[in-house]
Amino acid sequence: MPFEPKFSLTAPIATDLMRIEGARQAVVHLPITASVLTTLRETARLFSTHYSTMIEGNRLTQDQVSKVIDRQEHFPGRERDEKEVLGYYAALEKVEQFARTREPVSERQVQLLHALVMAGGKATVKPSPYRDGQNVIRDSRSRDIVYMPPEAKDVPGLMGDLVAWLKSSEISGLPCPVRAGLAHYQFATIHPYYDGNGRTARLLTTLILHLGAYDLKGLYSLEEYYARDLPAYYEALTVGPSHNYYLGRAESDLTEWVGYFCRGMAESFEKVRQRAEEAAGLGARDASAQLRQLDPRQRMVLGLFRDRDTITSHDVERLFKLSQRTARDLLSKWSNEGFLTVVDPAKKSRKYGLSSPFLSLLR
Repeated sequence: MPFEPKFSLTAPIATDLMRIEGARQAVVHLPITASVLTTLRETARLFSTHYSTMIEGNRLTQDQVSKVIDRQEHFPGRERDEKEVLGYYAALEKVEQFARTREPVSERQVQLLHALVMAGGKATVKPSPYRDGQNVIRDSRSRDIVYMPPEAKDVPGLMGDLVAWLKSSEISGLPCPVRAGLAHYQFATIHPYYDGNGRTARLLTTLILHLGAYDLKGLYSLEEYYARDLPAYYEALTVGPSHNYYLGRAESDLTEWVGYFCRGMAESFEKVRQRAEEAAGLGARDASAQLRQLDPRQRMVLGLFRDRDTITSHDVERLFKLSQRTARDLLSKWSNEGFLTVVDPAKKSRKYGLSSPFLSLLR
């Protein structure tokens, strides 16, 4: 059965969509320096990672999350929490990579995002196959069934329908925030995996918004909105007359969920607008277009050049906790791509400088 969501664009939803658009346009045209933009983006990624994993019961604090991601500290007894944090952060980086290609959302992309979520920070993963059995969502205290997702045999077809809907011309007139919200709901409804569904749904939402030019320079975190009032988040997702997928949920009216989602986007975007306006007050031209050409690792390396003219493989080793060989290969790759230039070709102490197109980012 094709995905044909039922909802109404009510006056409150229309108002929130205008708030979202107003904040988006304001941030797009604000001049923000490269160094400030990099800092704000990293903060948003850390917030997203912290709050999205916290929703699932992760016990690490914001400060601990930052230390885990930077590989600065290990927290005994919290190994699972650490893996969740590293997995989500890696998946956020993959979302940015997918967004840069401008390719439409595919099932393979969704499966790769889920694989990264569950891989605990591993760099190489294979797409996760959908679940092969029934799963049930229960209340953590009473153990009562909260939701009974569709049977495993129906999952591939439902996921195919969702992705086909995202690519269809019939949704071209829908505002991007509405499309993202409906996709979030439907993914959570299908619940295609035994675990990691909530995190993957939120990542899919972010990818859709990025592809629709609602990335807001990568500065927002919707996850914070959800985490601030979890009961409201779960209540908004609980739609339909029954906890069983086949007894009405698939045909439910999603207006209330869309209203909740757009309200959260409006609040999140307006917070970013305020922070961005404060940052823009520091002066200098906008460097977001050039920064979008760089992957997350390159943006971190850019920071090394703030107080030096050259870097070596040892600097990259320490920054990313890599082996010497991997660091050298990475520097060589960036040199070939034009991000870096070889300043001193000595084999054992080779030095790299920032190529001229990116030097202006430091000014």
